[in-house]
Amino acid sequence: MSERYTPSRLRANLYRILDRVLETGVPVEVERKGRSVLITPGEETSRLSGLRPHPGYLPDDPENIVHVDWSREWRP
Repeated sequence: MSERYTPSRLRANLYRILDRVLETGVPVEVERKGRSVLITPGEETSRLSGLRPHPGYLPDDPENIVHVDWSREWRP
């Protein structure tokens, strides 16, 4: 069962309410002008999930880059 809030009460306690929704998974209902909006926790995603592959970005085989001999460039 979701809790109901007015927009004013939600605004006054926004971060506490959002944290509780995320911790418990229990949605919160906000009523405004006779209609309601439901705040629910979204799916957990990895921060890296938005990365997209870029084929052809490297001009060569990645294995060739890893095995480059840098000994000529090194200075003690």
